[in-house]
Amino acid sequence: MKNYLSPTIMNIDPYVPGEQPKDGVYIKLNTNENPYPPSPKVIEAIKKAASSLRLYPDPDSEVLKSAVANFYSIDKEMVYAGNSSDEILAMSFMAFFMKEKPILFPDITYSFYEVYAKLFGIGFKLIPLNDDYTVPVENFFIPNDGIVIANPNAPTGIALSTDSIKKILEANKKSVVLVDEAYIDFGGQSMVKYINEYPNLIITQTLSKSRSLAGLRVGVAIGGGHLIEGINRVKNSFNSYPLDRLAAAGAAEAFKDVEYFNNTTQKIINTRERVKKEFIHMGFSVTDSKSNFLFINHPEVSAKKMFDELRKKKILVRFFDKERIDNHLRITIGTDNEMDTLLDTIKNILNVI
Repeated sequence: MKNYLSPTIMNIDPYVPGEQPKDGVYIKLNTNENPYPPSPKVIEAIKKAASSLRLYPDPDSEVLKSAVANFYSIDKEMVYAGNSSDEILAMSFMAFFMKEKPILFPDITYSFYEVYAKLFGIGFKLIPLNDDYTVPVENFFIPNDGIVIANPNAPTGIALSTDSIKKILEANKKSVVLVDEAYIDFGGQSMVKYINEYPNLIITQTLSKSRSLAGLRVGVAIGGGHLIEGINRVKNSFNSYPLDRLAAAGAAEAFKDVEYFNNTTQKIINTRERVKKEFIHMGFSVTDSKSNFLFINHPEVSAKKMFDELRKKKILVRFFDKERIDNHLRITIGTDNEMDTLLDTIKNILNVI
């Protein structure tokens, strides 16, 4: 039979999302979802918006953009609202990086970056992380047509300081530096306050993590109006109505309910720090995560074996069969009860192995 696929698609290894089980009840700590429900105000806003589903949504999601702008005390024109940060990342790659020189991103980071680069025919160069998985800032001071930095990084959870990112911005004034802040609300330092200072800075964020809206698929980009215009040009050449009415209404309320947001993120941070100490006490090495997950490895027990044993006990974590990190597990921070069950299960596994 004739192969109808394009050579580009044939040669891409697509992104593989975390397992979404359908065969029972699991403690699900593998996809960095928030263990707490969204704000009750989000649910009410979605119910209210449902009465107008016969109408197209606002193509520019003005209510959501205003909520984001108010939250960060910036101009609304500096905000783009879209259908998940993944889609915004894809649009950003098309808007800023389809040029002659390669773009740069770490060798261990969110694997969608490499997928997008190959999908859009963008040359790229991987910058190896240091042995301790920190980002070697000076290694990004080489010719390029764009830089992508996840901060905090995934799957390591390690964050760069704003001063470090400023150095990258200063050294690459002719290139767009995209900072992916998917996990910024769990202890990192956001670059939003510097968008007026750096015209080459674009920031992406998601509502899937800190605002408990993974099922709604909403993301935002923040940057100078000239960069937001670039993303809008791609959007209006692809899908003029990226966010439906329910998503835009719910996401706006998630930004407005600051008290609920602060409470849930702090609960996750507190649980993360407690569990981190427990893992270290059990002999694990743990990175200094500023995200809603921990990145761990044990010197005597393989990560793959630990992953398999946990799955048998109906606990899902993330294992990456990839060079340099194939003896690590990434574990999402769940509720205190879920994490206590995880810790007890791992203690039992270590005693048996």
